Amino acid sequence: MKFRVLLQPDTEDGGFNISCPALPGCHSQGETVEEALANIREAIELSLDVLNSRAKAQNPREQIMEVAL
Repeated sequence: MKFRVLLQPDTEDGGFNISCPALPGCHSQGETVEEALANIREAIELSLDVLNSRAKAQNPREQIMEVAL
């Protein structure tokens, strides 16, 4: 699965701020581009875990599955 992310230099503190617009509230940061990308990957995974947990709690008989494109 691919997500677009928005990477912006942090002009006040240095490093980079990064967010995933497809997942509201999914933000991270890093001192380098590579660190910021690694951190947003983790934030995306955690956000998806939370969304899946909430979906399962609302509809316990439904199954959440992954499909590769």
